[in-house]
Amino acid sequence: MDVTALKAHAGQVLNDATIAELPNHYRGKVRDNYDLADGSRIIIATDRISAFDRILAAIPFKGEVLTQTARYWFEQTRDICPNHVIAYPDPNVVVGQRLDILPVEIVVRDYLAGTTATSILTLYKAGQRQMYGVTLPDGLKANQRLPQPIITPTSKAFDGGHDEPLTPDEILAQGLLTPAQWRTLSDYAFALFARGQKLAAERGLILVDTKYEFGTAPDGSIVLADEIHTPDSSRYWRQASYQDRFAHGEKPESFDKDFVRNWVVARCDPYKDAIPDIPQDVILATAAVYIEAFETITGQVFDPSKNIGPVLHRIRRNLAGYMAAG
Repeated sequence: MDVTALKAHAGQVLNDATIAELPNHYRGKVRDNYDLADGSRIIIATDRISAFDRILAAIPFKGEVLTQTARYWFEQTRDICPNHVIAYPDPNVVVGQRLDILPVEIVVRDYLAGTTATSILTLYKAGQRQMYGVTLPDGLKANQRLPQPIITPTSKAFDGGHDEPLTPDEILAQGLLTPAQWRTLSDYAFALFARGQKLAAERGLILVDTKYEFGTAPDGSIVLADEIHTPDSSRYWRQASYQDRFAHGEKPESFDKDFVRNWVVARCDPYKDAIPDIPQDVILATAAVYIEAFETITGQVFDPSKNIGPVLHRIRRNLAGYMAAG
């Protein structure tokens, strides 16, 4: 979908999902959450976009696109492991089982890629070959496929701190997970990733890496939480151009969601300065990329005209039953 077609829907954004009639409100960076008395949680994906530890803007349809992309993947992988989903009462909303989130975040990687200080590419360029409990061979190039997929676990920072790299031995020594839990998480993660790569390949995409978050249900079973294989939690490259670009040392073709981030960085220090007003064309270009990602990943068509009107009013209407029961 092009930017011109999205102009008619530029005002159809959900920036705040505060609903006073729902209990136990917790506002995250991009989601508003409500814990119900029956042990379930209402998770409303807003259109807020976060970077540099702050909210930058609201992108039309972002919350809906991410919710529906995760829905596609939850449905395609439910035979592999249980997930937290109970219902989808609205395009922006998932009702899930409330879980005790495990303190280890699982990232599966199949390529030498990444940009952060703790990414395997950054560490590899710095000369490290042993990281996250695995040893990588010499001679790999940026964006090259690894000999086999690996897990790079990190501590889950619940207090606003930074996630820290971990090895399996450290996870067990620190008591973050039991040996049985680590085996289960590893098995689930590799199986989910393999399914994701297979289905992505059928859509002309490479699923490069992705993160998973798991929790435990009251009976102690491990359940997949949060989201799965969305553009916000995963890296995708276009399969058709990968080999040629890699051979020429070029960056793979991807779903580049960084219109907003790049625009901001070019104009200020986002960690210190006030964020300037972001132009509408940048906002709409970002929305178009999210929609393109949804359509390419799922094979479904996104119709922005099917839910015309104020987004929060629609959500309130669709959650009326939960308000009465909350």
